[in-house]
Amino acid sequence: MSTSETATMRRERLAASIARRGFARVVDLAREADVSEVTVRTDLAALEADGRVARVHGGAIPRGPVTERELSLERTRTRLARAKEAIAAEAAARVENGQSVLLDVGSTTLAVAHALVARRELDDVVIVTNGLAIALALEPALPRFTVVVTGGTLRSLQHSLVNPLATMLLDGVHAELAIIGATGVHPEHGVTNVNLPEAEVKQKMVGAADRVVLVADASKLGVAHLGRVAALDAIDELITDARGGVSTSSASADDAPRASLDALATAGLAVTAVPVGAGLQ
Repeated sequence: MSTSETATMRRERLAASIARRGFARVVDLAREADVSEVTVRTDLAALEADGRVARVHGGAIPRGPVTERELSLERTRTRLARAKEAIAAEAAARVENGQSVLLDVGSTTLAVAHALVARRELDDVVIVTNGLAIALALEPALPRFTVVVTGGTLRSLQHSLVNPLATMLLDGVHAELAIIGATGVHPEHGVTNVNLPEAEVKQKMVGAADRVVLVADASKLGVAHLGRVAALDAIDELITDARGGVSTSSASADDAPRASLDALATAGLAVTAVPVGAGLQ
């Protein structure tokens, strides 16, 4: 086997490891591949030139078709806005005075932040988030709320904080409730996300909370993406919109969400479908 073939195979393994983990440190990749850190940095430079990874301080994160499909927070927050507001109000009702809450990034969880602020009677709540937009949305509720931002590496699309460093704080906390979002909820593949670095933070939030509530509008149901967040049995409740019960001009628009809800319930997931009414856009 030639040296170039060896380097190519090694780089494929490195790219696969980075894609699987969302973020990988140079030192860990060198240990896995049994090569020097200098060699790994050379490999990462080659993978970055090919558009496979993006180098960040201390390591690399994936880059490619998966992240290219991701929409910005500004675009997603206006899609199905009424459905997201209804979901958010239901999720915010799960929060009680004196609780600690992990609040994930996303357009629906941003709506949850606004719904929490609107609950004027809510007091003495600690909210930990890795979303800068969410932290700013919660600011009007200070000092009723204590808002903690995880820190980490900033991603512009969702204004989110990810590894390296984003999960260090989560390793040291234990919350009563986590409210997370996702881009896919599938009866077989579980909860997934299109963005791998954010999926890693979501995994940590799921593991750091006593109770996990997933908020996702009906367009996410029956969908699976690359970044696995959790199995369905790790989720205590899915709050979604009851689009399957809304009268529309298209029979398929009714049938698909209803079938997805049935499949998720059959798989054992507790589902709360909130009514929204006509004009979901």
